[in-house]
Amino acid sequence: MSTTTHTLQVKSHSKPDERRAPNMTLLELNHLDEFSIGRMTMQPGWTWADNIKPVVNTDSCQLLHVGYCLSGSLETVLDDGTTATITVGDSYLIPPGHNARVVGDEPYVAIEMHSAASYGVPS
Repeated sequence: MSTTTHTLQVKSHSKPDERRAPNMTLLELNHLDEFSIGRMTMQPGWTWADNIKPVVNTDSCQLLHVGYCLSGSLETVLDDGTTATITVGDSYLIPPGHNARVVGDEPYVAIEMHSAASYGVPS
């Protein structure tokens, strides 16, 4: 049985607890007890391989992502070749072992509920 005591917490992503800004990327994080929720913004032309791979030094993204797309489009390709495009209003689960790129001229903005605390952290 968990002994964690939760208190009511409300935090704005306009004034996040933490900001990370790898090239063409902005991650605004709020920490709520053991949970972290991130608002991710990737600019047009962003690719995981060009903008995050140099930071984390893995061949593909090894995080599990669970989130909701607020704007833009993100094409995701798993290491096995499976592809999906995430667009406005989509909830998503992306397993470890993937690459991604922003599609179109609009920034991709999403709320991440699973791996935001680990995203873009140097290995």
